[in-house]
Amino acid sequence: MHRGGFLTFFIIVSCITLLLDWYVFSGLKTLSIGWPQRARLITQYGFLLVSVGVTVVFLLGFGSFSTARGMTPFHEWMLSLFLTIFVTKLVFIIVLSLGDLGRFITGVASNVAKPAAQQTQPYFPNRRKFISELAVLLAAFPFAGFLYGMVRGKYDYKVHRQTIYYDDLPDAFDGFTITQLSDIHSGSFDNARAVQRGVDLANAQKSDLFVFTGDLVNNAAWEIEPYINTFGQLKAPFGQFSVLGNHDYGDYIQWDSAAEKAKNLETLKQHHKALGYRLLLDENVILEKNGQKLALIGVENWGKGFIQIGDLNKAMQGVDPNAFKILLSHDPTHWEEKVRYNPNKIHLTLAGHTHGAQFGVEVAGIRWSPVQYRYVDWAGLVQNNGRYLYVNRGFGFLAFSGRVGIWPEITVITLKKKVA
Repeated sequence: MHRGGFLTFFIIVSCITLLLDWYVFSGLKTLSIGWPQRARLITQYGFLLVSVGVTVVFLLGFGSFSTARGMTPFHEWMLSLFLTIFVTKLVFIIVLSLGDLGRFITGVASNVAKPAAQQTQPYFPNRRKFISELAVLLAAFPFAGFLYGMVRGKYDYKVHRQTIYYDDLPDAFDGFTITQLSDIHSGSFDNARAVQRGVDLANAQKSDLFVFTGDLVNNAAWEIEPYINTFGQLKAPFGQFSVLGNHDYGDYIQWDSAAEKAKNLETLKQHHKALGYRLLLDENVILEKNGQKLALIGVENWGKGFIQIGDLNKAMQGVDPNAFKILLSHDPTHWEEKVRYNPNKIHLTLAGHTHGAQFGVEVAGIRWSPVQYRYVDWAGLVQNNGRYLYVNRGFGFLAFSGRVGIWPEITVITLKKKVA
């Protein structure tokens, strides 16, 4: 990070953090009234030690951040711990400030109608201990949730199964299964055994076809090298196919030259080959079963607000307009902008990219994530006039070293012939 820019960042973050810490400290003083002295000191100053310590390590870590390498697992952990403490403090402060506002209003209301000589109630009565207790209780939820997401949640792989029915599916492909992974982001991994469990779970689905829909790395080709043997274990009878995602092009770090960046991309393409994946670069392959066919199409990245080099028309060259078509395209906005209303019907598009923001709620029919304010179609199955999009929530993680409520996904799709 540039020295001048880092100094400004350091001062701003430090000032905000100290202000928040001061307010939380005042709430903890109220909370610990009546406690033994040692317990009071441990609670109050233990909080300050942890909060300030995490902030300092976070700032020093990002002071050494290299734009030539990008975020490492260390940087992601420091950012994640800082966010965990920051969000916990915010929840505590919101509850505490509402209580302070309430006691101020109470103080004013109790005095405003009285003559000045009779005003005995202070305009700011003492803070009630109950408010501090409530603040701690509510703040414990995001704290525990974030910690779980960082330690366990990011490797808590879930299999999402989806059956899709078509009138025009070739009979031979009735019951055909596809396992999809997306957004591996191998540069973020910090637990090789957990990653292996996820790969084993994907392999255990024993699908007919395996596809990967982009973002193999965060930035650089070398990030996948420790995991080539792991992800190379993914096999399917009809093959393994892949496309590139926006992070695969190396656009988010600095390179010494355009030639070095181009070499990185070429190396990454060779890694797809080493994994046993056929990388589809604006091209298609025909899958055949019992004399019947379907077209598998793959485009380079095309995303609204991101790199847009995928050429759908080029990718479909030579494909029978009446063929059953499956498209691999990293970014779901490609489907929204270019695919769903394309005159050449594409039956199923498989995408990823959003990660479901790695944070949200999917329970009892309730689905919410902050990513929905950026993407209309951010997870799961979408249908428009017989054309389907499936958005995978991602296998890996990026920046925030965790997942809360939106767990890493292995998708299994079954194609079925609709019975008349």
